[in-house]
Amino acid sequence: MNTWNLEALYKGFGSPEFQSDLDAIDRLQDKYSKWIEDCNQNTFDPVALIETFLNYLIEDTIRLRRLHAFGHLNFAVDSRSEKAISLVSKIQKKQSELTEPMVSFKMLLKNVDLDELCRNSELIDAHRFFLEESISSTDHMLSLNEEVLISKMKLTGSSSWETLQSKVSSQLNGTVEIDGKTEIWPIMKIRNLAFSKDPEMRRLGYESELASYKKHEEISAAALNGIKGEVLTVSKLRGYDTPLDETLSNSRMNREILNAMIETMEDYLPEFRRYVLLKAKLIGHDGPMPFYDLFAPVSDLDQEFTVDEAKAFIIKYFGDFSEDLSNFAKKSFEQDWIDFEPREGKVGGAFCSNIPSIKESRILTNFTGKLKNVLTLAHELGHGFHGDRIMGESILNTTYPMPLAETASIFCETIVRNAVLKDANEDLSLSILENSLQGATGVIVDILSRFYFESEVFEIRKDHPLSVSELNALMLDSQKKAYGECLDPDCLHPYMWLNKTHYYYASRNFYNFPYAFGLLFARGLYAIYLEKGDSFISEYDALLKATGKMSIYDVCKLVGIDPTQKSFWKASLDQIKSEVDAFEAIVTAKIQ
Repeated sequence: MNTWNLEALYKGFGSPEFQSDLDAIDRLQDKYSKWIEDCNQNTFDPVALIETFLNYLIEDTIRLRRLHAFGHLNFAVDSRSEKAISLVSKIQKKQSELTEPMVSFKMLLKNVDLDELCRNSELIDAHRFFLEESISSTDHMLSLNEEVLISKMKLTGSSSWETLQSKVSSQLNGTVEIDGKTEIWPIMKIRNLAFSKDPEMRRLGYESELASYKKHEEISAAALNGIKGEVLTVSKLRGYDTPLDETLSNSRMNREILNAMIETMEDYLPEFRRYVLLKAKLIGHDGPMPFYDLFAPVSDLDQEFTVDEAKAFIIKYFGDFSEDLSNFAKKSFEQDWIDFEPREGKVGGAFCSNIPSIKESRILTNFTGKLKNVLTLAHELGHGFHGDRIMGESILNTTYPMPLAETASIFCETIVRNAVLKDANEDLSLSILENSLQGATGVIVDILSRFYFESEVFEIRKDHPLSVSELNALMLDSQKKAYGECLDPDCLHPYMWLNKTHYYYASRNFYNFPYAFGLLFARGLYAIYLEKGDSFISEYDALLKATGKMSIYDVCKLVGIDPTQKSFWKASLDQIKSEVDAFEAIVTAKIQ
């Protein structure tokens, strides 16, 4: 099958198991109300109280995530599904009901000797990092009533805006005129024209895409303003200077690490601009690249794959790294964990959902047969492998921060790409290098433009809601700042703010720089693997398992990396610079 099978979650919305779990979450409040009563007694056993709460939270988190996954995954492939939308809304409401007991739990933790409790309880000791983070979070916690109110208001605020924008954007279509015939295409099919070998089709896709976005630009602008306004209000109430500071705190990261990475990325922008200008010259432009040609293929050997060929390809090259990784991919394919092709009503892009309750993952792609799609598939399988490594931990020790979320995914992309490059001829090497540099440019340069954009949106939103024209102008300015002279200033993408769903996640602001962190961190890890060989595999597994219960700095220390030093980021970016050099050598030979 090329669509995923969700029966391991539930056999359907009407199955007895599904109804049983729904009934269980309807009783959440009663269970935690009793716990709060016990907590308010004058005499209580802190070990028993904390162990009880942890056991409740483990059980309920597993069940809530299972239900949410079922709703979210059904919605992802059919955004018109009323049952899926209703379920996701219900789970969000039930999760908000945990706010009061979580606040009470954190306040209890502030008044106990955690060291003593860890000595007296294996369960508490196993969750020490989770408990320490809970205590630390009280520094920015509001009163119980305020926390409960905010969690409830979000259900009719940012969560509703996010659902609206996702639903509208996934159902968007546009007109495409081909050979004198006007056709209506879903937006993802239009966007995929960016990868066409025909330059006129790429331009047509770009123009049709921008025209299509006008249909819901006002809806998306309203959603973005509503979400960012809420984030600013709540972040300020919690005592953060900026939403970025809150994101860094939630990411277990600090400004020193972020600044070192961003500054080094900016230092290397000329290398990425050199690549884009070389590509522009190769495909026939005398000057800078128009945006619609950024993803143009550069070789007739831009390999085409069927789904079955892509599966075999990945299994083979994952096996060059480890049998465990190869077997994981094989299992994912054989057990129908992946939904491959684009279709109307299916959301765009790609993602992986790790589901601890069934110790499995589900992966969505919009596969059209390009090498880029195969690398995306390898990327998402990397997320799944990360989940597989960490699922042996308590579910409370499996939540890793955004910057570490891309570690295994980009590592897996690198495995596949480098394995293919070993035996590639010049034309295939050009195609593979192009795919790698195209992806790296997106993750470094375009991510910088998005980081600049989101920073400015928050700053301006303090004063007033941004109009569509302001958002478009801001996006264009951000692209010019990041891409510089390599992109045609008269042919950019003003609607990238509408295109990227990440801007509409109220709980995950600045969902951009973590991708750059993930790329450069994974590249650094891969360099260590090349140096150490198979002995690194066990270290790599240990690192993935630790990502849910350590700060970013401490995770990096496991493999001898100091992320506060620009030298680390420079070493990773030097690898990309060497790819630009190799790309330039091939391009120069071809155009002479």
